Amino acid sequence: MRPGSEIAQPKTQKTERTAIKTVSKEEAEIKLINRPKAKNVTPLASMKLTPDDIPVFEDTPERREKLASRKKRFQKRRFREWAIFTGYLTPSLVGVLIFFFLPLLMLLVTSFQKSPTNSDFVGFRNYERVLTNDAFINASKNTLTFALISVPLAVILALFVAMLLNSGLPGKSLFRSFLLNPMMVPVASVVLIWQVFFSYNGVINGIAEKIFDSPEKIDWLKSEYAQIVIMLLFLWKNLGYNMVLFLAALNSIPHEILESAEMDGAGPVKRFFAIKLHYLSPTIFFVGIMSLINSFKIFREVYLLTGDYPFANLYMLQHFMNNSFTHLDYSKLSAGAIIMCIVMVIIVGGLFFAESKFDKDVEG
Repeated sequence: MRPGSEIAQPKTQKTERTAIKTVSKEEAEIKLINRPKAKNVTPLASMKLTPDDIPVFEDTPERREKLASRKKRFQKRRFREWAIFTGYLTPSLVGVLIFFFLPLLMLLVTSFQKSPTNSDFVGFRNYERVLTNDAFINASKNTLTFALISVPLAVILALFVAMLLNSGLPGKSLFRSFLLNPMMVPVASVVLIWQVFFSYNGVINGIAEKIFDSPEKIDWLKSEYAQIVIMLLFLWKNLGYNMVLFLAALNSIPHEILESAEMDGAGPVKRFFAIKLHYLSPTIFFVGIMSLINSFKIFREVYLLTGDYPFANLYMLQHFMNNSFTHLDYSKLSAGAIIMCIVMVIIVGGLFFAESKFDKDVEG
């Protein structure tokens, strides 16, 4: 056969198969633990420092100048921050000092004087006059009764309405608008509406006269029901604002927690007391404080409805203050204002203490 005529046969390369060695889990963990560690790597915690390891800087003029410039830059930055902070705070601080603390200090001094024009020190005589005054005692009872009844009702009713609106109540937009309208109505218009409804010849007596057989008319604002009428006015005017706050708080509760509780078999009542009430506690506290403050400001509506000297159960602390001011009895007025301030601080402080204890229990 001629050279070159042979058919070239493909060269077969011998492939050697390496056997895969299986390693057990225990052996792998042992190899991982006993693997070789990198050299010159020492954990910082196990390092033992010697005095020779601490760097020593030479006290040269260049280093002293550098340290002085760094200290000067630090002091300049601190002064600039202090100047910005003081510039923003000073107007508010001056305003509070002039229009709050200074009058409060003058009020405190006046309460221990015989009169504003006679600076003779009389001790606690003015406070004794106030605490033994029948008008002040009656006004304190009426104000306390009004606050104890109207403030819890304002909180509970607003929370109930907010939960109804949050549950998909039909026509909730119309209902919400109806409750928010009193916030936009001026006080004079509100007083006029209440006079139309609750006067001697008002709408309520007219409806009662048509339904019943000529009943005896009631002058609502000059009867034992007068405080109930003012409570209805207070609730109607403040319910919308409190409802908006509760709606915002209810929408901020995580839905995942409520859905998990529902899947675990918790009913609506259990979910409310176990989950929702804990998330709503800051809002309940805030609404309670605002309602308490507004209950002490009901004098404006009562004054426009009934004047300086209303029916006995409508005579509030603000009436006592206003009448003392009208009679120029400033010493008694100052003592009464200080007593009111102390009582309000105690009440609000007690509410803050209770709220902090409740939050502590919830976090625990």
